Amino acid sequence: MTDSRDAELGHALTALRARLERAAAAAGRDVAGIELLPVTKFFPASDVVALHRLGCTAFAESRDQEASAKVEEVGRILGPVPIRWHMVGRIQRNKARSVARWAYAAHSVDSAKVVAALDRSASEALDEGLRREPLRVYLQVSLDGDEARGGVDVDAVDRIDELCGAMDSAAALTFVGLMAVPPIGADPGESFARLQRERERVQTAYQQRIELSAGMSGDLEAAVQHGSTCVRVGTALLGARPLTSPEVVTPVTPSSQAPPEGSSQ
Repeated sequence: MTDSRDAELGHALTALRARLERAAAAAGRDVAGIELLPVTKFFPASDVVALHRLGCTAFAESRDQEASAKVEEVGRILGPVPIRWHMVGRIQRNKARSVARWAYAAHSVDSAKVVAALDRSASEALDEGLRREPLRVYLQVSLDGDEARGGVDVDAVDRIDELCGAMDSAAALTFVGLMAVPPIGADPGESFARLQRERERVQTAYQQRIELSAGMSGDLEAAVQHGSTCVRVGTALLGARPLTSPEVVTPVTPSSQAPPEGSSQ
C-alpha cells in the first residue's frame, strides 16, 4: 500500500508541477517565483514523508491540534530535517501560543487581537529557543465582505492598513503579504483581480515585496494570472479528503468530500 500511495503521489505531483509551469508561462511569469504549498490537513504523516522524499519541503495545515500532532510525528520519522509548516486555517487567540511553536508562517491573520497574541507567543518561542526566526504572517482579506467566513473586508482599507502596519511593526512577526479565498460561486478571475489591485495598493506603503497567497486546486491558473506567489493545493495532489479528522482513520475515496483545501474552515 505504501509503494502504491508513493507512486500515486509522485504522479500527481509531477502533473501538478507541469500544470503550474503552464500557468506561469501563460501569465508570462517565472514559475520559480510561485510556491507550490501542499495542504495536508486530514491526511496522515506518511503522506508528508512521501512528499518530502519527492522534494516538497513546505506543508500547510488548517487546525492547530491536528498540525501539532502531525509536526511531532513527522519529526520522529524524518529527524531534524528542515520543513516549513504553514497555518492556513483561522487562528483563535488561545491557539496562538501553540501555532507560534510549530508554524513557519500563518496565512489567516485577520484581527488586531490575533496579531498581538501571535507576536507575544512568537516572542516567547524565540526566547525559549523554539523558533529561529520571526513568524511570517499574511493578512487574510474577505473578497465579498463576509467576515464571518474569515478575513477583513477588502473594501475596509483603513482596517487593512492598520493591521498590515501592526504586523509589520511587531518585533516577533514578519509581514509577508495578503491571502484570500474566492467567494463561493464567484468568478475566480474577477476575485483574484480584486485581490491583485489591493496588493498593489498596499505595496505602496512597504519596501519589501508584498506576496499573495491565493489559488487552490480548482483555480490556481486564475490566481497565477493575477500575481499569486503561493498556491495552496490539496485535492489535486493528495486526492479527495475524508470527512473525518485523522484521529479516526478513514479511507480516502473518490466520493469523499470536505471543506475547501485552503479555506479557514
